[in-house]
Amino acid sequence: MSKLPQDQWQPNIQPIIDRFNKEYERQEFDVPDEVQAMPIFQDWVSGALQSKSNSPFWELVKPQKKQRCLDIGCGFSFLIYPWREWDAVFYGQEVSLVAQAALKARGPQLNSKLFKGVEVGPAHALKYEQDQFDLVIATGFSCYYPLEYWSLVLSEVKRVLKPGGVFVMDVLDPETEMAENWAILETYLGAEVNLEDLSTWKDCVKAAGGKVVKQLDRELFQMWKVTFS
Repeated sequence: MSKLPQDQWQPNIQPIIDRFNKEYERQEFDVPDEVQAMPIFQDWVSGALQSKSNSPFWELVKPQKKQRCLDIGCGFSFLIYPWREWDAVFYGQEVSLVAQAALKARGPQLNSKLFKGVEVGPAHALKYEQDQFDLVIATGFSCYYPLEYWSLVLSEVKRVLKPGGVFVMDVLDPETEMAENWAILETYLGAEVNLEDLSTWKDCVKAAGGKVVKQLDRELFQMWKVTFS
C-alpha cells in the first residue's frame, strides 16, 4: 500500500510516502544512538514535537461555512481538525494510501455531508476541476521537495482555486533554533529536508503569480496566506 504510478518525481515522492506510512502504521524507525540522544528526538518520541512542528492553518485563515476546502497532503486531518465546527466542506488529496484508507473508512462516519472524499495522488497533479475551491491548504511537506517541484504545485493550486480564493501553505524557516536539528532528525526518519532561504520561497510564489498577503510565525515553520492574480 505504498506505491503511486511512476513519473519523473517519483524518486522524490516515494521516500516521503514510506516515511509517513511507517509513522501512520506505528512501525519502528532505525535511528542511530547519537540521534536518539538529541533532545529533539526525545520530543518526537513523547509527542511534544508535534505541537511545535504543526501548522494550525485556521489560525491564519479559518474555513467558512459551506466553503469548499481542499487539503493537499491531508494525512488524517479530517479526523483531527474541527471541520464540523467550521461547517466547511472537506476534500483531500494524499500520497499515502494508508492515510487515504483511514479517512475513507472513518470520515463519512464523522460527517458524511462535509466529508467529500480523498483522492490519491501527488501535489503537482491535483485530481480536481478548475475553479473548484474557495480555500486550498498545503502544510507539512513543502520542505521535502525542491522549488522546481513547488512551481508545479503552485500552478495546480492556482488552477483549482476559484477567483478570489485563498491558499495557505507553510515553509520551513531555516533561521529558527530548531530547524537544523529537525532536518537531521527527519533525514534519519527517511525524509531529506531542504533548508531553503525564505526569500527564495517568496520568489517562487511570486513567479507563479502569487502574493504572500499575511504570515504567521511558528517555532519551526512560517504559515503564509497566498492570493493569486
